[in-house]
Amino acid sequence: MTPTLGFLGWIIIGGLAGWIGSKIQNRDAQMGIGLNILVGIIGGLLGGWLLSAFGVDVAGGGMFFSFLTCLLGAVILLWIINMVTSKRR
Repeated sequence: MTPTLGFLGWIIIGGLAGWIGSKIQNRDAQMGIGLNILVGIIGGLLGGWLLSAFGVDVAGGGMFFSFLTCLLGAVILLWIINMVTSKRR
C-alpha cells in the first residue's frame, strides 16, 4: 500500500521538480518560482501521460517515482519552451 499524495504534495513535488528542471535547462534566471511551480505541475502531468502511454504504472510507483516523473516532464516541457522561444529571437 502506497500513501497517496494530496494536492499540496503534488504542488510541492511539482515545484521542486520544476526548479531542478530549470537548473538542468539553465533557465532558472529567466523564470521565477511561480513559473517553476507551474512548469513542474504541467511537466508532472506530461511525464505521467508519457509514461502511462508506454504502459508504466505511474500511480503505484511511490513518491520518489512521482518526483522523477515530474522531473522528466518538467525537463521535456522546458526543452519545448526553449525551442519555441529561441526561434522567436
